[in-house]
Amino acid sequence: MSDSNYIKIFTGSLINVQRIISDLEKIDISPVIKDQNESGLDPKIYGGHLLKEIYVHKDELEKAHAIIKNIN
Repeated sequence: MSDSNYIKIFTGSLINVQRIISDLEKIDISPVIKDQNESGLDPKIYGGHLLKEIYVHKDELEKAHAIIKNIN
């Protein structure tokens, strides 16, 4: 996504990502979610930790950062 208009705003666990997504959608931001497996292995088989990344359009970055600050 480096050549796109989307910027990564958060990486974390499913629970935190779901909360942020919910808050972003309340202010009409539609985030893009990407799964990021830390170990490169299937977490269901090998026990790796599955992280998720949240991306937002660069035009919505300022509003999205306000949501992230409230979560942290």
